[in-house]
Amino acid sequence: MPNRNDIAERLRALRGDKSRAEVSEACGISISALTMYEIGERVPRDEVKTRLAKLYGKTVEEIFFAE
Repeated sequence: MPNRNDIAERLRALRGDKSRAEVSEACGISISALTMYEIGERVPRDEVKTRLAKLYGKTVEEIFFAE
């Protein structure tokens, strides 16, 4: 399983040119929560993992579990 920094890097790359505000609003989470995920401070709970994966057109496995 990848570490939090690997996941954070993937989340930042997937967000691309979108603002944190856009992504957090689309996923129903706070900007501060998204920021913590993107800097490796926290890993989202399963429900949020699913929303992020759907938004980015990826599977939960690709984002959070792929090596």
